[in-house]
Amino acid sequence: MKNYMSEKIQSGKQAGKNGLQHVIYGRTLIVLILVLLQIAGLVAISQLLQGRSMLVYYGFVAIGFVLAMHIINRDMDPYMKIAWIVPILAVPVLGIVCYFFIQSQTGARRTNKRLREVIQETSPYLEQDPDVMRSLQEDDPGVYNLAHYIECYGGYPAYRNTSVTYFPLGEDKFREMLIQLEKARKFIFLEYFIVHDGEMLDAILDILKRKVKQGVEVRFMYDGMCSLAHLPYDYPKELIACGIQCKVFSPIVPVLSTIQNNRDHRKILVIDGHTAFTGGVNIADEYINRKQRFGHWKDTAVMIKGDAVKNFTMMFLQMWNIRGLAPESYTRYIQPEGRISQPADGYVIPYGDSPLDHEKVGEMVYMDIINQAKKYVHICTPYLILDDEMETALRYAAKRGVDVRIILPHIPDKKYAFLLAKNHYEALISSGVKIYEYLPGFVHAKVFVSDNCKCTVGTINLDYRSLYLHFECGVFVYKNSVVYDVERDFQDTLGRCRRVTMRDCRNYPGYKKLLGHMLRIFAPLM
Repeated sequence: MKNYMSEKIQSGKQAGKNGLQHVIYGRTLIVLILVLLQIAGLVAISQLLQGRSMLVYYGFVAIGFVLAMHIINRDMDPYMKIAWIVPILAVPVLGIVCYFFIQSQTGARRTNKRLREVIQETSPYLEQDPDVMRSLQEDDPGVYNLAHYIECYGGYPAYRNTSVTYFPLGEDKFREMLIQLEKARKFIFLEYFIVHDGEMLDAILDILKRKVKQGVEVRFMYDGMCSLAHLPYDYPKELIACGIQCKVFSPIVPVLSTIQNNRDHRKILVIDGHTAFTGGVNIADEYINRKQRFGHWKDTAVMIKGDAVKNFTMMFLQMWNIRGLAPESYTRYIQPEGRISQPADGYVIPYGDSPLDHEKVGEMVYMDIINQAKKYVHICTPYLILDDEMETALRYAAKRGVDVRIILPHIPDKKYAFLLAKNHYEALISSGVKIYEYLPGFVHAKVFVSDNCKCTVGTINLDYRSLYLHFECGVFVYKNSVVYDVERDFQDTLGRCRRVTMRDCRNYPGYKKLLGHMLRIFAPLM
């Protein structure tokens, strides 16, 4: 393993070339062509309707105003409303046709119905221990309120008897991941957003194949986006042939639909019901710095052992069975509480977030940490695409004397996201928020740490897609010694960052500022 991790970093040029060939010659091109044909069809229909007569056009204008009023009164983020209202009023025929075409899709409703059924099936295995909540209420009523919210509206209890290990880099997590996989005796569950051919995947598959031969049950699930850019469409057949159960979450189909927006952005590994990993690290070589794409890749992850792993076990099985018809035997995957004794070091709450229930669990955890902060709140995020509520919370925290610091990439992976992030810089800095850019490269970590007592590490970016559109997960930790490890890593990372000043904001090219302002209208789609 040591030799494996010490080899030279490979170049990303060949991988990029292979990826381009995959797009040109693979299923991706067919999907893109069919989607573009549907868009062209919608435009043609709208032009046909508009060209019938001015009476038809003004009829659509009237419908547009009524529809805009309906959207204004919907329980929806303001920027999401703007993203629909602007095209409906500016180009009424096309806007209305697109709105009804996309919103009338039944896929999201069917998925949501099935998800509610699966959550109901798993709820008996996720009952809150009242002793834990009583103890938490005595320790900190504010954190108790957050735990109460996560349990009641997210369905995930709080635990003690759980250890937490923090990994400041993807390669650190990968090293421990392989060690723990080797120890598996009963089952292994993997759920990842990105899975890409390379040394990381090869090392993992080598262990999984051996474990299958030893009688270990292995389930592997990845998001359907992988089939477009990273893996062959028939890749599940290859895994199944090796004895590995495999599912693709929401495979990409050439149909315009809102359900295509709801990607499985989570990164979960569960081993035998007593060990789990999560964080920003996917299964691809750039996450462990085996391949350079945007300079040095800074990512983070956590490993938990003990009672709290139960939340991740059920989280995985809920998603696995969202398309399943056969009944699941959940009991055999539950590790009895206290079976593996862990030091009762504070409280641990693994939580998930679904875009289908309109309950913004991930955002509420972030907002609570910001609003409850007394001394500091330190944040690592790859993107900074904020709604008004989040920006106001950050600015107000700084104004009331809280040390608010945010580390972002200096080398972005998405140019448009970088333009949008910089669009927030001036307002935040003017309120006292300190913004830093990681000079060696790209930050992919999703970390909040506050007041030397609480933190959360997970998959949730500070952007609309993570907060509103994707399936996500994280671990909230209170009064566990790992909080000090997270803060120590934040301070170490600051030493490799450059602080952004107000002068930098004023010297930022005007055309880029204008682009950022224009893109902000469409931020909910990014």
